Amino acid sequence: MPTYTVTNSNFSISSKQQKKLAEGITKVHNVVTGANTYFAQVIFNKTKKNNHFMGGKKVKEPSIFLFGQIRAGRSKAVKDKLISDLKDILVKNSKLDETQVWVYINDLPPSQMIEYGAVLPESGKENEWFTSLPSKLKKKLSAIES
Repeated sequence: MPTYTVTNSNFSISSKQQKKLAEGITKVHNVVTGANTYFAQVIFNKTKKNNHFMGGKKVKEPSIFLFGQIRAGRSKAVKDKLISDLKDILVKNSKLDETQVWVYINDLPPSQMIEYGAVLPESGKENEWFTSLPSKLKKKLSAIES
């Protein structure tokens, strides 16, 4: 499951903005990678006042950071599109300038990830993985997907 952690510094993100960001990040991940939406989770954090430094100096301007942990195995072209589209979602929904937006993607081997109690499949093998799951879990994931 891609886990995207959004950290905002020196400004607040409203509940409405969080919802739009989570929906946008999920949609981008789904469209660009082909992975089901139930694989994507988005977690929000805010830095405490005066807890953000750059070059050893306190940062005073607003910034937003997105750190995505995704399954390895995707091409450079896919990852380039992913980070570019994610940046666009952050700019659109945070109203910040793109120079205040940071996006990082970290590839993790699927064999080193367990979600919903099962080791994750290689990219492109999601349907085979899904069919091997218990029926109760299939119902749960199908409800998230729709």
